[in-house]
Amino acid sequence: MSPLDKRLLLVTGKGGVGKTTVAAALGLAATRRGKRVILCELGEQERLTALFGSTLADETERELAPGLFGVTVDPDRTKEEWLRYQLKSDTLAGLLGGSRVFQYLTAAAPGLTELVSMGKVWDLAQLERRTEGAVYDLAIVDAPATGHGLAMLSAPSTYAGVARVGPIRRQAEIIDAFVRDRDSTGVLAVTLPEEIPVNETIDLEARLRDELAMRLDAVVVNAVHPQRFTAADARRLEGIDGRGSDEARAAVRSALSEERLARAERSQAARLRRASRAKLLTLPFVVEPELGLEELERLARILERRL
Repeated sequence: MSPLDKRLLLVTGKGGVGKTTVAAALGLAATRRGKRVILCELGEQERLTALFGSTLADETERELAPGLFGVTVDPDRTKEEWLRYQLKSDTLAGLLGGSRVFQYLTAAAPGLTELVSMGKVWDLAQLERRTEGAVYDLAIVDAPATGHGLAMLSAPSTYAGVARVGPIRRQAEIIDAFVRDRDSTGVLAVTLPEEIPVNETIDLEARLRDELAMRLDAVVVNAVHPQRFTAADARRLEGIDGRGSDEARAAVRSALSEERLARAERSQAARLRRASRAKLLTLPFVVEPELGLEELERLARILERRL
């Protein structure tokens, strides 16, 4: 089953590997299959804004491209939204949510931020939404980096175990069941073809399996440089290095440096392929100072073909 055919898809990985770019490209790939998609970023990070030029900071679900919507989830607002749902009163929710005692208790409760954030993205993936918002075929979450992403995934299970009775336990159990249902929820990791991000991806897959009994649906190896030379080509280039004009030597050194980088990346990708049970796919390095819709569409077409 393709990750794009699920209801909820969480995209995680080490910070700086291009999670937001991949999440946006996945959203565009899903719209190319005729789906209505919402991209969700956590906190007022404005990373999706940079890609699509839209403001998402007020939690409004806004269209970023045809069939593709975006929203930002602010934990404080989400806590108040949860209160309104539980208390059935905007007035009471406003009074309690604005009180110092409530703010102190919720800040001190470990994992509550992750739980309410997970509850919000769960709601975005439902066919009948608790908040009576628009319905989507797929919700894609630009999730926190690996460690915090795991905490977010485990929060419903943790709270279901801690809260013996009451609405928190019931809601946590519902969310946890949805997250663990492989037909409903998928997890996709993004990495760079480098040693440390690859190590973290391997660790993520093991922790998902051992701690949450979940699996990675796919791993995207991002920003892979092309292999321009064969091994024989590289040997010939090494043979002429040091000869010729200054310009020719500089060109040869540049070509050899690029070939060594591509070779090292292929080695890391091969190591990941041996260690991981998830589907592995690659995205090319994009030589652009800033990614725009055209570049995202190009990446989306690659993902659509490979997922």
